[in-house]
Amino acid sequence: MIEFSFKIEVLDRVGLLSSKHVIARYEARGHRFEILVKPDLALKVKEGGEVDVDEMLVGDYVYKDIRRGFKASPEVLREVFGTDDIRVVALEIVKRGELQLTAEQRRAIIEAKKKQVINFIARNAIDPKTKLPIPPKRIELALQQARVSIDPYRSVEVQAREVISRISRIIPIKIAKAILQVITPPQYSGRIYRQLSGLGEVKKSRWRSDGSLEIELEIPAGMQKEVIDKINKFTRGSASIKVLFVG
Repeated sequence: MIEFSFKIEVLDRVGLLSSKHVIARYEARGHRFEILVKPDLALKVKEGGEVDVDEMLVGDYVYKDIRRGFKASPEVLREVFGTDDIRVVALEIVKRGELQLTAEQRRAIIEAKKKQVINFIARNAIDPKTKLPIPPKRIELALQQARVSIDPYRSVEVQAREVISRISRIIPIKIAKAILQVITPPQYSGRIYRQLSGLGEVKKSRWRSDGSLEIELEIPAGMQKEVIDKINKFTRGSASIKVLFVG
């Protein structure tokens, strides 16, 4: 008991039990398991993303009561998780369990997630009447009017699609794609393909007899201006760009 208490006191003194870290807790088969993690990386895991587990973890132990310093035994870890490898166990605790966020952490994470959701919608959606992108501020106001709550644990894309369904009763909006026809002069054609493929999906491409390159590029409809600006920057304004389709 003294050894465990000493270790947890050391954690407190060096600042590991701070507002920058949270406890991830999981209960199974009558046992409780706790680890200390960085909340941003743990949330990424809960959304299905991949992280460096060593970077996510704070400390080297799995506890049954982290604040009292009581560690879970290797035997119990093997019984519940099939292994006592802390990296494997930590991922399972985060995926299956709950993050013990403080009110301040929860507010900050929800605000950051809301901005990501709004940005995703602005990049991928349009006003179906005008075929134009919708400004982020307008999306945010519609979100407030619809009284939409953002879940800190769920993925941005899944929530964004649900938000679009909710705010479509307030503003005309839908997810859409745009297809651009891009013709680049010969001096840029040799290196433009890779740059364009990083902006969207190349649907067609062909070399013209004069050495210019013609490409049809599919992009999220809300990104039209951003992509056109980047193409103009790549080609110093010499490319011919035409919007073939939005919908």
